Amino acid sequence: MSTPSEQSRRLEGRIALITGASRGIGRSIALRIAAEGAHCVLVAKTTGGLEEVDDEIKALGGTATLVPMDLTDYPAIDRLGAGILDRYGKLDIFVGNAGILGKLTPVGHIQPEIWDKVIAVNLTANWRLIRSLDPLLRASDAGRVVMLTSSVGNQPRAYWGAYAVSKAGLENLALTYAAELEKTPVCVNLLNPGATRTRMREEAYPGENPETLKSPDVVADAVLDLVLPENTQNGQRISL
Repeated sequence: MSTPSEQSRRLEGRIALITGASRGIGRSIALRIAAEGAHCVLVAKTTGGLEEVDDEIKALGGTATLVPMDLTDYPAIDRLGAGILDRYGKLDIFVGNAGILGKLTPVGHIQPEIWDKVIAVNLTANWRLIRSLDPLLRASDAGRVVMLTSSVGNQPRAYWGAYAVSKAGLENLALTYAAELEKTPVCVNLLNPGATRTRMREEAYPGENPETLKSPDVVADAVLDLVLPENTQNGQRISL
């Protein structure tokens, strides 16, 4: 990861919110965006993980606000939006990265509590975030939203039922939102990272050699491209 002195700091003065920011792809995105000068609002369940990322951001010369929270606490999402409004008056970047796999099992065997949790975290939480953050994104001169998706969001695969349905819903949500924002300065896009070296990938494919997979830093670079003010793509589904 390059230091800010080596960067053009293309996001200087911008405010970015990243979910699932304590590890994996979310961590890499946070470091990449912070290195470009944005102040990062980092959301994740684990306080310790967030603090470790914060230390890394400080080492890069960046700044962050840590928000330990469970994304299924929907009133907390509403308070988060209100807090950003009070403190910054706008939001320039929202990266919806947080997600859970659930269990890979036949549809008829999915436990109701697993189904509900996967839909809640991967889909409903992102709708609540959009609902809370929409006025803040519209207040930006170039609001940018990137939602992390998966190939199973539009290519159904056996045993991936709950996760696939949640991503299919997320894709429809994001593209609907993008269509609604066509005449505004806000752009919304989907990014499918593909096979990446993460804990979720290891959970889904335990026998796979992680060294054969791309680094989360590659995904972070792609996200950075999408959140730059000069990138005006909207309503796209990009796969790596």
